[in-house]
Amino acid sequence: MSTIKRVAILGSTGSIGTQALEVIQQHPEKFQAEVLTAQNNKELLIEQAIQFQPNAVVIGNEGLYQEVTQRLSAYPIKVYTGQDAIASIVEMDSIDIVLTALVGYAGLIPTLRAIAAGKPIALANKETMVVAGDLVTRLAREKAVNIYPVDSEHSAIFQCLVGEFHNPIEKIILTASGGPFRGKDRSFLAGVTKEQALKHPNWDMGAKITIDSASLMNKGLEVIEAKWLFGLETNQIEVVVHPQSIIHSLVQFEDGSMKAQLGLPDMRIPIQFALSYPDRIKSSFPRFDFANYPNLEFEQADEETFRNLRLAYNALEKGGNTACSLNAANEMAVAAFLQDRIKFLEMSDLIEQTMEKIGFIKTPSLDDLIQTDKETRKLSEEIISRF
Repeated sequence: MSTIKRVAILGSTGSIGTQALEVIQQHPEKFQAEVLTAQNNKELLIEQAIQFQPNAVVIGNEGLYQEVTQRLSAYPIKVYTGQDAIASIVEMDSIDIVLTALVGYAGLIPTLRAIAAGKPIALANKETMVVAGDLVTRLAREKAVNIYPVDSEHSAIFQCLVGEFHNPIEKIILTASGGPFRGKDRSFLAGVTKEQALKHPNWDMGAKITIDSASLMNKGLEVIEAKWLFGLETNQIEVVVHPQSIIHSLVQFEDGSMKAQLGLPDMRIPIQFALSYPDRIKSSFPRFDFANYPNLEFEQADEETFRNLRLAYNALEKGGNTACSLNAANEMAVAAFLQDRIKFLEMSDLIEQTMEKIGFIKTPSLDDLIQTDKETRKLSEEIISRF
């Protein structure tokens, strides 16, 4: 039996996907790219396919299918297209683990299909847990499928819990860099541009997650994800701003002791850990040196200025389909901000107004969540048009 783990990367042309391929490239004796998918970036997908020779690729945009097929015709690589293909490709027998690195709500259905097919998940798509955490975790238990977190904060919590799974958690502390606007007031934020918001001080990420970080919604989504990944109550999840992004998160146990996971801001480390767990394998990534960081700072998150964090806590406390509505409204808000249709602070206004108007469902089915997502996006567009 081969010891090489065959990986399907959903979203291979994005920030997480490209870094995952760097990990695979460093360890050809451990990993193989079995499936690569992209939505629109045909050039990079073709380049990746030629370099890594996967079994199959999927281009989500059906209008690009012919060109991708033609340019890969000289290689023994199957080419598929469409959202249904992305969702069904994860069921291939030859896949050993699925890395979900799609952006936003788009990651939900493929992740559920992969779990249903018994595939372990390396989860870099926090929105999957935000939208349907209860459904996802129940299905994972039913299918005995492991979900390995890739977000640096949740990977840190997971790493702190290795060897401690039998010990009850008192609380976890998720660290936040504070983004590019840490310490700024609402009068400053009222006039910020998308160019300013896209300049994250520590991490190199895609546009959507970078804007989420600037608004602290990214941390809010991580709070909700942590509840489902680690089986916690809302009052067991704390957020602390840590500008250096060296301590990625912490766990406090019932005896009062704390564990923290530290390292340079480098997503390749949590990606590699998720793919290689339970083993740690050698890497050539840069190492942390205390001499370069004589001071590590911590401060409370400003939930009054950055209202998205409080909105996420509210959604978690209310439960049901509320977090699904929060996520859809946020995706619409970020897209509108990037298109210069609304201002930075209006993103929170849009999310709050939308959440208040969407009907509450205490125990939603998957169909309920799909409908909630559609209704929220429609309502959000109506509200955006009035700003």
